[in-house]
This record gives sequence, C-alpha cells and structure tokens, in this order.
Amino acid sequence: MSDATRTYGTCVALGATAALLVGPSRAGKSDLALRFVMSSLNEGGVARLVADDQVLLNIENDRLIARPPVVLAGKIEVRGLGILTIPYREEAELRLIIQLCKSEDVPRMPPECLPTQELGGKTLPVLLLAPFEISAPLKLRLALMQFVGR
Repeated sequence: MSDATRTYGTCVALGATAALLVGPSRAGKSDLALRFVMSSLNEGGVARLVADDQVLLNIENDRLIARPPVVLAGKIEVRGLGILTIPYREEAELRLIIQLCKSEDVPRMPPECLPTQELGGKTLPVLLLAPFEISAPLKLRLALMQFVGR
C-alpha cells in the first residue's frame, strides 16, 4: 500500500460503500461521522467510520478503495471528549464526496448532474450537505444508499 494517496477528510461507509466528508477545520466532519455511525448501532452497525482526518486511497480493480492509516484506525476526534474509538471498517469503496456547507448553501433540489471532482485517480460526484442539521445523518445515509450497487 506504499502507493496510496493520502487525502484529508473523514470517510464513512454504509456497508461497503463509502463517502468522503470534506470541508474546512470545524466544518463538522467528525461530528457528522459520529452521529452517522452511532445512529446505526441498534440496526447491527451497518454504518461505520473508515477514517477520521486522514484517508488512504488506492485504485484496486478499477475501484477507489479508502482505508484508515494504521495509527488512526477506529479513532475519531470528539470535541470535548478527546480521541475515542468507535466501530470502523478496514476498507470501503469510495463512491461519493460530501462537501459540508451552511444550510443556506444547500440547494433545495440538487442539479440533475452532480458536479464532480477527481480524487485518487477517479472522478466522483460531489453533493452539498449541511452537517449540523438534525437530519444530516439520515441524508448522508440516503445519499450513500443511492450509490450502493452502482
């Protein structure tokens, strides 16, 4: 895995399908990831953290695979509590970039064709999401469900 590309953001997965949460410091990446993962624990834990803060990306069999750096596996920064360990996946296929923004910057309806961004050698769709809305973990889940099996 020496040829892995390191990128900054927080990666979460629904099953084997992952999204990369991106935004500036204090944008809510870790907070949204924590709520997303913890909200699924009573469902058998299908939502998992892949990596918080730094993500390693590799192309394998034409798929973009996200993994945590070894020293960060399962670790997440929880403001006020410190660095904690939560359920995580060792790898998942990255299919979506979630750009975190203010509520007023999220369009009521997404464009018919989502904007895209090249990352780790693949072009991925980018979706805007306001991380501190109460429904944000559910919206993240719905967005990932759209990319399962694609």
